[in-house]
Amino acid sequence: MLPEDILETIANECELKVWPKEDIPVPRKVLEKEIQDVDGVLTLLTENIDAELIEKAPKLKIISNMAVGYNNIDVEEATKKGVLVTNTPGILTETTADLTFALLMMTARRLEEASQFLRQGKWKTWSPMLLTGQDIYGATIGIIGMGRIGEAVAKRAKGFDMKILYYNRSPKPDVEEKYAAQFCELEDLLAESDYVCILTPYTPETHNLIGKRELTLMKKTGILINTARGGIVDEKALYEALVNQEIYAAGLDVFEEEPIPLDHPLLKLPNCITLPHIGSATIKTRRGMAQLAAENLLQRLKGGQPPHCVNPHVLKLESKK
Repeated sequence: MLPEDILETIANECELKVWPKEDIPVPRKVLEKEIQDVDGVLTLLTENIDAELIEKAPKLKIISNMAVGYNNIDVEEATKKGVLVTNTPGILTETTADLTFALLMMTARRLEEASQFLRQGKWKTWSPMLLTGQDIYGATIGIIGMGRIGEAVAKRAKGFDMKILYYNRSPKPDVEEKYAAQFCELEDLLAESDYVCILTPYTPETHNLIGKRELTLMKKTGILINTARGGIVDEKALYEALVNQEIYAAGLDVFEEEPIPLDHPLLKLPNCITLPHIGSATIKTRRGMAQLAAENLLQRLKGGQPPHCVNPHVLKLESKK
Protein backbone atom coordinates (compact mmCIF):
# COMPACT_ATOMS: atom_id res chain seq x y z
CA MET A 1 0.00 0.00 0.00
CA LEU A 2 1.17 3.55 -0.71
CA PRO A 3 2.11 5.86 2.18
CA GLU A 4 -0.97 7.32 3.88
CA ASP A 5 -0.10 10.95 3.14
CA ILE A 6 0.22 10.22 -0.59
CA LEU A 7 -3.08 8.36 -0.63
CA GLU A 8 -4.61 11.35 1.15
CA THR A 9 -3.27 13.67 -1.55
CA ILE A 10 -5.04 11.61 -4.20
CA ALA A 11 -8.23 11.33 -2.14
CA ASN A 12 -8.37 15.12 -1.79
CA GLU A 13 -8.63 15.46 -5.56
CA CYS A 14 -10.86 12.53 -6.55
CA GLU A 15 -12.82 9.55 -5.34
CA LEU A 16 -10.29 6.91 -4.35
CA LYS A 17 -10.55 3.14 -4.03
CA VAL A 18 -7.57 1.22 -2.61
CA TRP A 19 -6.80 -2.50 -2.55
CA PRO A 20 -6.12 -2.95 1.18
CA LYS A 21 -3.99 -6.11 1.28
CA GLU A 22 -0.24 -5.53 1.02
CA ASP A 23 0.73 -9.20 0.90
CA ILE A 24 -1.70 -10.26 -1.84
CA PRO A 25 -1.87 -8.81 -5.39
CA VAL A 26 -5.23 -7.50 -6.59
CA PRO A 27 -7.20 -10.51 -7.89
CA ARG A 28 -8.04 -10.39 -11.57
CA LYS A 29 -11.79 -10.48 -10.94
CA VAL A 30 -11.52 -7.46 -8.65
CA LEU A 31 -9.56 -5.54 -11.28
CA GLU A 32 -12.08 -6.43 -13.98
CA LYS A 33 -14.92 -5.16 -11.83
CA GLU A 34 -13.33 -1.99 -10.48
CA ILE A 35 -11.73 -0.75 -13.71
CA GLN A 36 -15.06 -0.49 -15.53
CA ASP A 37 -15.99 2.84 -14.00
CA VAL A 38 -12.68 4.63 -13.31
CA ASP A 39 -10.92 7.54 -14.99
CA GLY A 40 -7.47 6.52 -13.80
CA VAL A 41 -5.54 3.70 -12.14
CA LEU A 42 -2.28 3.73 -10.21
CA THR A 43 -0.68 0.35 -10.77
CA LEU A 44 2.21 -1.70 -9.41
CA LEU A 45 4.25 -4.30 -11.28
CA THR A 46 1.94 -6.95 -9.84
CA GLU A 47 -0.99 -5.75 -11.98
CA ASN A 48 -1.20 -7.06 -15.54
CA ILE A 49 -3.08 -4.36 -17.44
CA ASP A 50 -3.63 -6.14 -20.74
CA ALA A 51 -5.83 -5.44 -23.76
CA GLU A 52 -8.80 -7.31 -22.29
CA LEU A 53 -8.71 -5.22 -19.13
CA ILE A 54 -8.31 -1.94 -21.02
CA GLU A 55 -11.29 -2.88 -23.19
CA LYS A 56 -13.42 -3.09 -20.04
CA ALA A 57 -12.56 0.50 -19.05
CA PRO A 58 -14.30 2.93 -21.43
CA LYS A 59 -13.71 5.97 -19.16
CA LEU A 60 -10.02 5.26 -18.52
CA LYS A 61 -7.70 8.22 -19.18
CA ILE A 62 -4.46 7.15 -17.49
CA ILE A 63 -2.53 4.15 -16.21
CA SER A 64 0.06 5.51 -13.79
CA ASN A 65 2.63 2.78 -13.19
CA MET A 66 4.76 2.99 -10.05
CA ALA A 67 7.90 1.66 -11.73
CA VAL A 68 10.36 2.51 -14.46
CA GLY A 69 9.51 -0.63 -16.42
CA TYR A 70 6.02 -1.06 -17.86
CA ASN A 71 6.06 -4.55 -19.37
CA ASN A 72 3.00 -5.26 -17.20
CA ILE A 73 0.95 -2.88 -19.38
CA ASP A 74 -0.21 -3.32 -22.97
CA VAL A 75 0.96 0.11 -24.09
CA GLU A 76 -0.04 -0.45 -27.71
CA GLU A 77 -3.64 -1.18 -26.75
CA ALA A 78 -3.69 1.74 -24.30
CA THR A 79 -2.51 4.07 -27.05
CA LYS A 80 -5.21 2.84 -29.42
CA LYS A 81 -7.81 3.65 -26.77
CA GLY A 82 -6.33 7.07 -26.02
CA VAL A 83 -5.18 6.00 -22.55
CA LEU A 84 -2.00 7.67 -21.31
CA VAL A 85 0.62 5.42 -19.68
CA THR A 86 3.15 6.97 -17.29
CA ASN A 87 6.08 5.63 -15.27
CA THR A 88 8.51 6.80 -12.59
CA PRO A 89 12.02 7.08 -14.06
CA GLY A 90 15.01 8.82 -12.50
CA ILE A 91 14.03 8.52 -8.86
CA LEU A 92 15.22 4.95 -8.41
CA THR A 93 18.40 5.16 -10.51
CA GLU A 94 20.99 5.46 -7.75
CA THR A 95 19.17 3.15 -5.35
CA THR A 96 18.91 0.37 -7.94
CA ALA A 97 22.55 0.85 -8.92
CA ASP A 98 23.49 0.49 -5.23
CA LEU A 99 21.58 -2.79 -5.00
CA THR A 100 23.08 -4.05 -8.26
CA PHE A 101 26.60 -3.48 -7.03
CA ALA A 102 25.77 -4.83 -3.57
CA LEU A 103 24.41 -8.02 -5.17
CA LEU A 104 27.54 -8.27 -7.31
CA MET A 105 29.75 -8.02 -4.21
CA MET A 106 27.56 -10.37 -2.19
CA THR A 107 27.73 -13.01 -4.93
CA ALA A 108 31.42 -12.62 -5.69
CA ARG A 109 32.48 -12.90 -2.05
CA ARG A 110 29.90 -15.60 -1.13
CA LEU A 111 28.53 -13.48 1.70
CA GLU A 112 25.21 -15.27 2.19
CA GLU A 113 26.94 -18.64 2.15
CA ALA A 114 29.52 -17.39 4.65
CA SER A 115 26.87 -15.99 6.97
CA GLN A 116 24.98 -19.29 6.97
CA PHE A 117 28.25 -21.17 7.51
CA LEU A 118 28.82 -19.18 10.69
CA ARG A 119 25.22 -19.37 11.93
CA GLN A 120 25.11 -23.14 11.42
CA GLY A 121 28.12 -23.62 13.67
CA LYS A 122 30.41 -24.82 10.88
CA TRP A 123 33.16 -22.25 11.57
CA LYS A 124 35.76 -24.18 13.56
CA THR A 125 39.00 -22.43 12.58
CA TRP A 126 40.58 -20.05 10.09
CA SER A 127 41.63 -21.84 6.92
CA PRO A 128 43.56 -20.44 3.91
CA MET A 129 41.00 -21.39 1.24
CA LEU A 130 37.82 -21.28 3.35
CA LEU A 131 34.91 -19.63 1.45
CA THR A 132 37.20 -17.97 -1.07
CA GLY A 133 35.43 -16.01 -3.79
CA GLN A 134 36.27 -13.78 -6.75
CA ASP A 135 38.11 -10.44 -6.79
CA ILE A 136 36.14 -7.34 -7.75
CA TYR A 137 38.75 -4.58 -7.76
CA GLY A 138 40.44 -4.41 -11.15
CA ALA A 139 38.10 -6.98 -12.73
CA THR A 140 36.09 -6.52 -15.95
CA ILE A 141 32.41 -5.66 -15.76
CA GLY A 142 30.05 -5.98 -18.70
CA ILE A 143 26.89 -3.89 -18.56
CA ILE A 144 23.97 -4.91 -20.78
CA GLY A 145 21.84 -1.79 -21.18
CA MET A 146 23.54 1.57 -20.70
CA GLY A 147 20.57 3.63 -19.57
CA ARG A 148 20.38 5.70 -16.40
CA ILE A 149 20.94 2.72 -14.10
CA GLY A 150 23.62 1.23 -16.32
CA GLU A 151 25.57 4.48 -16.20
CA ALA A 152 25.16 4.66 -12.42
CA VAL A 153 26.60 1.14 -12.13
CA ALA A 154 29.49 2.17 -14.39
CA LYS A 155 30.17 5.06 -12.00
CA ARG A 156 30.48 2.60 -9.11
CA ALA A 157 32.60 0.21 -11.16
CA LYS A 158 35.05 2.99 -11.98
CA GLY A 159 35.60 3.47 -8.24
CA PHE A 160 36.73 -0.16 -8.12
CA ASP A 161 39.12 0.45 -11.03
CA MET A 162 37.20 -2.02 -13.15
CA LYS A 163 37.45 -2.30 -16.91
CA ILE A 164 33.98 -1.35 -18.19
CA LEU A 165 32.41 -2.94 -21.27
CA TYR A 166 28.85 -2.29 -22.35
CA TYR A 167 26.30 -3.47 -24.88
CA ASN A 168 23.49 -1.14 -25.90
CA ARG A 169 21.22 -0.41 -28.85
CA SER A 170 23.60 2.38 -29.77
CA PRO A 171 26.97 3.67 -28.50
CA LYS A 172 27.06 6.30 -25.73
CA PRO A 173 30.11 8.51 -26.44
CA ASP A 174 29.55 10.63 -23.31
CA VAL A 175 29.56 7.51 -21.11
CA GLU A 176 32.67 6.20 -22.87
CA GLU A 177 34.49 9.45 -22.20
CA LYS A 178 33.34 9.78 -18.59
CA TYR A 179 34.01 6.21 -17.46
CA ALA A 180 36.48 4.90 -20.07
CA ALA A 181 33.76 2.44 -21.06
CA GLN A 182 34.04 0.40 -24.25
CA PHE A 183 31.09 -0.35 -26.50
CA CYS A 184 31.10 -3.93 -27.81
CA GLU A 185 28.90 -6.65 -29.22
CA LEU A 186 27.05 -8.90 -26.79
CA GLU A 187 29.15 -11.97 -27.61
CA ASP A 188 32.40 -10.12 -26.91
CA LEU A 189 31.04 -8.67 -23.67
CA LEU A 190 30.03 -12.11 -22.41
CA ALA A 191 33.38 -13.66 -23.31
CA GLU A 192 35.54 -10.95 -21.77
CA SER A 193 33.61 -9.95 -18.61
CA ASP A 194 34.17 -11.26 -15.10
CA TYR A 195 30.79 -9.80 -14.15
CA VAL A 196 27.82 -9.47 -16.49
CA CYS A 197 25.15 -7.05 -15.20
CA ILE A 198 21.75 -7.05 -16.91
CA LEU A 199 20.14 -3.60 -16.81
CA THR A 200 18.23 -3.47 -20.08
CA PRO A 201 14.45 -3.02 -20.35
CA TYR A 202 12.34 -6.15 -20.83
CA THR A 203 10.85 -6.18 -24.33
CA PRO A 204 9.96 -8.87 -26.89
CA GLU A 205 13.48 -8.35 -28.29
CA THR A 206 15.20 -8.93 -24.93
CA HIS A 207 13.06 -11.93 -23.87
CA ASN A 208 15.53 -14.72 -22.99
CA LEU A 209 18.36 -12.55 -24.29
CA ILE A 210 20.63 -14.60 -22.05
CA GLY A 211 20.09 -18.27 -22.83
CA LYS A 212 22.14 -21.43 -23.11
CA ARG A 213 24.32 -20.16 -25.95
CA GLU A 214 25.08 -16.85 -24.22
CA LEU A 215 25.90 -18.53 -20.90
CA THR A 216 28.30 -20.85 -22.70
CA LEU A 217 30.18 -17.80 -23.95
CA MET A 218 30.85 -16.57 -20.41
CA LYS A 219 33.98 -17.38 -18.44
CA LYS A 220 33.83 -20.33 -16.06
CA THR A 221 34.71 -17.79 -13.36
CA GLY A 222 32.06 -15.38 -14.65
CA ILE A 223 29.19 -14.09 -12.52
CA LEU A 224 25.77 -13.06 -13.86
CA ILE A 225 23.81 -10.31 -12.10
CA ASN A 226 20.21 -9.49 -13.04
CA THR A 227 18.36 -6.56 -11.48
CA ALA A 228 16.29 -5.71 -14.58
CA ARG A 229 13.50 -8.20 -15.34
CA GLY A 230 13.36 -11.96 -14.94
CA GLY A 231 12.27 -12.79 -18.47
CA ILE A 232 15.55 -11.53 -19.90
CA VAL A 233 17.29 -14.67 -18.61
CA ASP A 234 16.32 -18.24 -19.50
CA GLU A 235 16.15 -19.62 -15.96
CA LYS A 236 16.34 -23.26 -17.01
CA ALA A 237 19.52 -22.57 -18.97
CA LEU A 238 20.94 -20.58 -16.05
CA TYR A 239 20.24 -23.43 -13.62
CA GLU A 240 22.05 -25.88 -15.88
CA ALA A 241 25.01 -23.52 -16.31
CA LEU A 242 25.34 -23.11 -12.53
CA VAL A 243 24.97 -26.83 -11.76
CA ASN A 244 27.45 -27.79 -14.48
CA GLN A 245 29.85 -25.05 -13.33
CA GLU A 246 29.84 -23.41 -16.74
CA ILE A 247 29.73 -20.10 -14.85
CA TYR A 248 30.81 -19.39 -11.30
CA ALA A 249 27.67 -17.86 -9.79
CA ALA A 250 24.59 -15.69 -10.29
CA GLY A 251 22.92 -12.93 -8.31
CA LEU A 252 19.23 -12.40 -9.06
CA ASP A 253 16.76 -9.80 -7.81
CA VAL A 254 14.13 -10.62 -10.47
CA PHE A 255 12.50 -13.76 -11.84
CA GLU A 256 10.27 -14.95 -14.66
CA GLU A 257 7.53 -15.69 -12.12
CA GLU A 258 7.20 -13.42 -9.09
CA PRO A 259 7.02 -14.33 -6.31
CA ILE A 260 9.35 -17.18 -7.31
CA PRO A 261 7.94 -20.57 -6.19
CA LEU A 262 9.75 -21.95 -3.15
CA ASP A 263 10.41 -25.22 -4.96
CA HIS A 264 12.18 -23.46 -7.83
CA PRO A 265 15.51 -25.22 -8.49
CA LEU A 266 17.51 -21.97 -8.49
CA LEU A 267 16.67 -21.52 -4.80
CA LYS A 268 18.48 -24.75 -3.98
CA LEU A 269 21.86 -23.67 -5.36
CA PRO A 270 24.55 -22.25 -3.05
CA ASN A 271 26.10 -20.33 -5.95
CA CYS A 272 22.88 -18.46 -6.76
CA ILE A 273 22.04 -15.48 -4.54
CA THR A 274 18.35 -14.59 -4.73
CA LEU A 275 16.50 -11.48 -3.53
CA PRO A 276 12.76 -10.61 -3.62
CA HIS A 277 12.81 -7.79 -6.23
CA ILE A 278 14.11 -5.09 -3.86
CA GLY A 279 16.19 -3.07 -6.34
CA SER A 280 14.52 0.24 -5.47
CA ALA A 281 13.58 -0.67 -1.90
CA THR A 282 14.71 2.23 0.23
CA ILE A 283 12.22 4.35 2.15
CA LYS A 284 13.22 7.55 0.34
CA THR A 285 13.10 6.02 -3.12
CA ARG A 286 9.82 4.14 -2.74
CA ARG A 287 8.18 7.27 -1.32
CA GLY A 288 9.53 9.26 -4.24
CA MET A 289 8.18 6.73 -6.73
CA ALA A 290 4.76 6.76 -5.07
CA GLN A 291 4.71 10.55 -5.06
CA LEU A 292 5.62 10.76 -8.74
CA ALA A 293 3.03 8.11 -9.68
CA ALA A 294 0.39 10.11 -7.79
CA GLU A 295 1.46 13.36 -9.50
CA ASN A 296 1.28 11.71 -12.93
CA LEU A 297 -2.20 10.42 -12.14
CA LEU A 298 -3.58 13.71 -10.86
CA GLN A 299 -2.02 15.79 -13.64
CA ARG A 300 -3.84 13.73 -16.23
CA LEU A 301 -7.16 13.68 -14.37
CA LYS A 302 -7.00 17.48 -14.11
CA GLY A 303 -6.47 17.77 -17.85
CA GLY A 304 -2.74 18.44 -17.65
CA GLN A 305 0.26 16.72 -19.22
CA PRO A 306 2.22 14.43 -16.88
CA PRO A 307 5.99 14.77 -17.35
CA HIS A 308 6.75 11.03 -17.64
CA CYS A 309 4.64 9.67 -20.49
CA VAL A 310 5.45 6.30 -22.01
CA ASN A 311 3.13 6.98 -24.97
CA PRO A 312 3.15 10.79 -25.49
CA HIS A 313 1.60 10.19 -28.93
CA VAL A 314 -1.75 10.18 -27.11
CA LEU A 315 -1.21 13.78 -26.04
CA LYS A 316 -0.22 14.84 -29.54
CA LEU A 317 -3.39 13.37 -30.98
CA GLU A 318 -5.51 15.11 -28.37
CA SER A 319 -3.90 18.48 -29.09
CA LYS A 320 -4.91 18.19 -32.74
CA LYS A 321 -8.57 17.68 -31.93
